[in-house]
Amino acid sequence: MLFEAYRGLVFSTALRLSGRWADAEDLTAEAFLRAFRALSGYDADRIGSLRPRAWVMTILMNLWRNQHRDGQRRPLLDLTGEDVEEVDPGESVEAAAERRETGDELAAMLRRLPDDQRACVVLRHVSGFAVSEIADVLGLPQGTVKSHVSRGLKRLRALTEGGAR
Repeated sequence: MLFEAYRGLVFSTALRLSGRWADAEDLTAEAFLRAFRALSGYDADRIGSLRPRAWVMTILMNLWRNQHRDGQRRPLLDLTGEDVEEVDPGESVEAAAERRETGDELAAMLRRLPDDQRACVVLRHVSGFAVSEIADVLGLPQGTVKSHVSRGLKRLRALTEGGAR
């Protein structure tokens, strides 16, 4: 039930954070694996007090931070070129091309944001979290979350207008 309820949210957030389909799949799978392992050791009271959406997203954010930090220390070689994208057989070629172009542009712009701003913008505007939920997930004060979202959006606007501040 946890997986069914939150897999779309976790995957779309992971995709916007990492910018790569394969990385998002790995992050999603690992987040749910860790969640299920943790749940197996929790008693009924602790499980009952969980806020599952925020809890799963906290796991995802921690995994992403660790992956990102480790990747900066040891950059991986991309021997495959571009990621392989799943295809919707009912989607027209034009629609698929437009979606891919828009998604690639957004991913590239998000990657140019500092990590804290990217995390806050993605959680707020891609995942639809409230500022208070983002603060809980990231362990930051609400004012800091608001600042990161505001600065990240300002930077994204500058990027879309052609300037890279």
